Amino acid sequence: MRCTALGGTLWLGLAAATSAALATDSQTAPPAPAKYTLRYVFRPGETLRWKVLHRSSVRTTMSSTTQVAETLSTSVKVWQVQKVAADGTATFEHRVEDVDMRQDLTGRPQVRYNSRRDKKPPAGFENLAEAVGATLAIVTMDSKGKILERRRSPVKAGSKSEAEMTIPLPEQPVAVGESWSVPYDHGVTSDKTYKTIKILQKFTLQDVKHGVATIRVENEVLSPVQDPAVEAQLIECGANGTVRLDIDSGRILERQMDLDKRVVGFRGDASSIHYLTRFTEQFVSGAVEVAQHANGDRAK
Repeated sequence: MRCTALGGTLWLGLAAATSAALATDSQTAPPAPAKYTLRYVFRPGETLRWKVLHRSSVRTTMSSTTQVAETLSTSVKVWQVQKVAADGTATFEHRVEDVDMRQDLTGRPQVRYNSRRDKKPPAGFENLAEAVGATLAIVTMDSKGKILERRRSPVKAGSKSEAEMTIPLPEQPVAVGESWSVPYDHGVTSDKTYKTIKILQKFTLQDVKHGVATIRVENEVLSPVQDPAVEAQLIECGANGTVRLDIDSGRILERQMDLDKRVVGFRGDASSIHYLTRFTEQFVSGAVEVAQHANGDRAK
């Protein structure tokens, strides 16, 4: 009988302790992190403009000779939305509205071109002048930033960054701290042989404040690279930065990408090249004002 009584008392004590522990766990367990659905949003007929600033300095040394090329350009990128499908896929016209460029090269006079002011471009800027105001491409892009179709115009001075018109957004909702990535191939030439280098572009949702998502962008070369000549061809693939996306209006408010990289020995032991660049893009018109949420940021 004592064993039975003792067993019953022990069972009741364990049950009570377990219930108390469960109650405590339910009270102290942290809530699940908020997740956000990131999508681009377009409206038929709207015109979107971004001010683009690109500053670069390239220092090249061959034996005892060093040459520095510095470029500063300011332009206005325009997307004229033609149509939007029910699933959010948009077709838009991509063009550059105006450009102001300055170029300095060691041992040569400075060259400048302003599309609003200069009727005739300086030598070497003819293709750029022809492209200003012209349709560079008709682009069809889904709401996650995937380019479904791009019909380029015959204008020679297509944008070098066309392949990166925007950043891809994740398929599923993401919480702060979560990442998504996109692998891609980049072609290089080594010893007159074409090679494909694998690169991974990684995106991380760093923060969400007042309805604006801050996304970190990083590029990583996955293929082993030991040849400085190949490394020099990949140098522009190493830019990292941040993007600010208005979640409600579904558009990029700001983007900044920075690169500071030096490669030694790309053409012999006494050679080196140093890239220092900054690319910024800021939304200027056609916007729905950034939403201010009275009750904090909304997860979707």
